[in-house]
Amino acid sequence: RAATLIAEVEALEQSLVELSVRRNDAEGYRNGLLQQIEELKAADAKIEDEINVLAENAAVLREQAKASEGDIAALVARRAEIDAAQTDSRRRSREKAEERELIGRDAARLEEKQAAAERQAIEIETKLLEEYEMTRLQAAELVPAIEDVSASSRRLQELKNKIRALGSVNVEAIEEFKEVSERYAFLSAQVNDVEVSKKELLNLIGELTGQMQTMFIERFNQINQQFGMVFTQMFEGGKAMLSLTDPNDVLNTGIELHVQPPGKKILHLEALSGGEKALVAISLLFAILRVTPSPFCVLDEIEAALDDVNVDRYAQYLRRMCDNTQFIVITHRRGTMEEADVLYGVTMQEKGVSKLLELRVGELEEKLGLEVH
Repeated sequence: RAATLIAEVEALEQSLVELSVRRNDAEGYRNGLLQQIEELKAADAKIEDEINVLAENAAVLREQAKASEGDIAALVARRAEIDAAQTDSRRRSREKAEERELIGRDAARLEEKQAAAERQAIEIETKLLEEYEMTRLQAAELVPAIEDVSASSRRLQELKNKIRALGSVNVEAIEEFKEVSERYAFLSAQVNDVEVSKKELLNLIGELTGQMQTMFIERFNQINQQFGMVFTQMFEGGKAMLSLTDPNDVLNTGIELHVQPPGKKILHLEALSGGEKALVAISLLFAILRVTPSPFCVLDEIEAALDDVNVDRYAQYLRRMCDNTQFIVITHRRGTMEEADVLYGVTMQEKGVSKLLELRVGELEEKLGLEVH
């Protein structure tokens, strides 16, 4: 932009020089015309004087006319010549006056153009100082010399057309660009941090997924082994096992139960009786507790579908697991209650009034002299 302004200043300076030259030429030409006009005026005055002299002589000549007609004819011819010369002088004087008027108008236009060029140069210098904090000499040092003025003028016009095509200039664009650049740098840094965090999280998820798969397979194999052992003890024979529906995707796979009670060949769990299904579920629960014991466990009538023999077997196995887990059992079955350490019951001796009863089996057995579990 500074280079463009310097080019405009130099073009205006060139125009000022040309105008000054033309003005000087016009002044010289005008002075010459004024001098010619003064000369013509002097000649005209001289002719007037001659006319006066001739008029005076005419009287004398009239007196002498009678004596010499030839002299009169000569004087008349001379008078005609003088009149023609005077007419031509007046014509040329009018032409010079018109030319002088034209020159004056041209000089006025040139003076106006010079004043406009000077004002424009001042405006450009002011704009350089206000917008770019540069003087004319400083700007001139930054701009190379123009070798082809016409080509530079055409280039300047092209640039002006492009600037007009751009529309109004946003004076705050630099600050806005700075703010957007800072915001972009900040967001880019955040995106990079997020990408790094994402990569770290994906690696961590991969590691955790691998560990989960390893732990699942390990626990599954342990539970499968215990399930087979517990099933055999609860059913007093037979065999049972667990299998994965999709071994290649252990975290999303399903689990199938394969059981075969003693003396039976079962193709599907639905072929088992209700008591057998309950005992299979109890066997699986005990197998899980043997692999991963829980501090306490609440059982709500899970043996309700079992017959008395299986209830006794279930209660005895439950007693063997009390070393690692405290069981809270809700039941109505006698065999289960016989294996309990403490019994709690609710009775209603009066209508609408409940009463909680507690019986510690160990203390009762000691008082009765019975064998303690």
